[in-house]
Amino acid sequence: MPGAVASTSFLKENVAGALAYFTIVPALLFLGLMPFKRNHFVRFHSFQSIYLLISGVLIALVMRLMFPLLTLIPWLGYLLAWLIVLLGLLAWTLLWAVAVVKAFQGELFKLPVIGGLAERA
Repeated sequence: MPGAVASTSFLKENVAGALAYFTIVPALLFLGLMPFKRNHFVRFHSFQSIYLLISGVLIALVMRLMFPLLTLIPWLGYLLAWLIVLLGLLAWTLLWAVAVVKAFQGELFKLPVIGGLAERA
């Protein structure tokens, strides 16, 4: 359900929410700067962005540990390892893109698991 787009100083809240997903820098800035840190919409998307980045790093570490183990399987292991990496990267990119678009549309779109954490923060 799209919400009304309010203005937080020089940026509209939907633009600030979408910008929060582009690296960790805007998300941290929005959490520290006064007009944004009191805005529930911008705070939510900033925290969700940070949690999405942390989950991506953790999943990448798990994949990094699994890759050598999967390559021990003759013939199929190396192909299977790359397939898992590519599917994981594709899934993370799609989640990120959906979150950016939903934030730009002015929606409080909660991603599974991390959306609840972001809402409580």
